[in-house]
Amino acid sequence: MTDNESYNPWTVVNLVFNHLVEQGYHPVLGESGHPGEPAAQLLRALGVTPVVGGTDERVVQCNRAKLADMLEQEFGPR
Repeated sequence: MTDNESYNPWTVVNLVFNHLVEQGYHPVLGESGHPGEPAAQLLRALGVTPVVGGTDERVVQCNRAKLADMLEQEFGPR
């Protein structure tokens, strides 16, 4: 495993919840509103660093590079 390995944060939360259900628990996440922050707290407790919006920064960088290439092809260098 590398330091840059990433996971969909909801997959991790789902895995934890399924395990708790199998143990006879009835977990609830975000009963007082949006589940995003409680899910992020759960991930941090497990040593997983959540990314805002669940987007992998490498994907964002790749998309930005593709967009820059497309813009350069269409409009020339800036």
